[in-house]
Amino acid sequence: MSGDSTPRKMLRILDLIEAEDGPVTADSMLERLEFTRSTLYRYLKILTDSGLIAAMPESGFMLGPRIAELDHRMRQTDTLINAARPVMAELAQSETGVALLCRRYRERVLCIHQERGSQAFRSHYTRGLARPLHRGAASRIILAHLNPAGINRLHAAAPEDFAAVGLGGSAAEARARLREIRRRGWDITHAQLTQGVIGIAAPLFDLHGGILGSLSVTIAAAELSEADQQRLIDRVTFCAGIIRATIGQS
Repeated sequence: MSGDSTPRKMLRILDLIEAEDGPVTADSMLERLEFTRSTLYRYLKILTDSGLIAAMPESGFMLGPRIAELDHRMRQTDTLINAARPVMAELAQSETGVALLCRRYRERVLCIHQERGSQAFRSHYTRGLARPLHRGAASRIILAHLNPAGINRLHAAAPEDFAAVGLGGSAAEARARLREIRRRGWDITHAQLTQGVIGIAAPLFDLHGGILGSLSVTIAAAELSEADQQRLIDRVTFCAGIIRATIGQS
């Protein structure tokens, strides 16, 4: 890590603070990041002055108020959220479920917006919460559009987890099953994140065909009739198409 650039080093500090459940002391950072004391304190001052982290006397450092400010601005200005919000609200209300808008983030999938129907259950997959790429329809539909090398790397890191959610015991089996998901253009999972919940997801693409994220709806149901399942699949894929068309007009 000695060759890290200054921005990467500061991002390592943010990553460390983000991963903890409470404040992180400077001594703990020194031990875990292996920076010199002068370097660490210089970076901490920059991050604190910018509001990205905040110091609590006798406790340590935590994420700062600038994070909340950035989140607010993202809600107001993100093109994908603005295009999806009205479609998701109508979808959630009419299906009495929870509509989720997700993006790929590093090796995870992050929920960036959620809409709940008036009678919907409370989803555990809330805005700002990251999930693995292999678990849940909202994640797997994104995973299905990654290149083979990316799928191989993720499978190698967690082969048992891939097998546990029905994606196969080998990388070749995982690629084949994800290829089928990609070909049909949607995914459905049962109770992979929350017991008694079914998730149906469709991919969201940019104007060049690259995978942006996913639109999904989750409903509290032990099972769906074949007709209801197909109706929901058609509805979610249609809504994903509306979002893409709206992005193209913005």
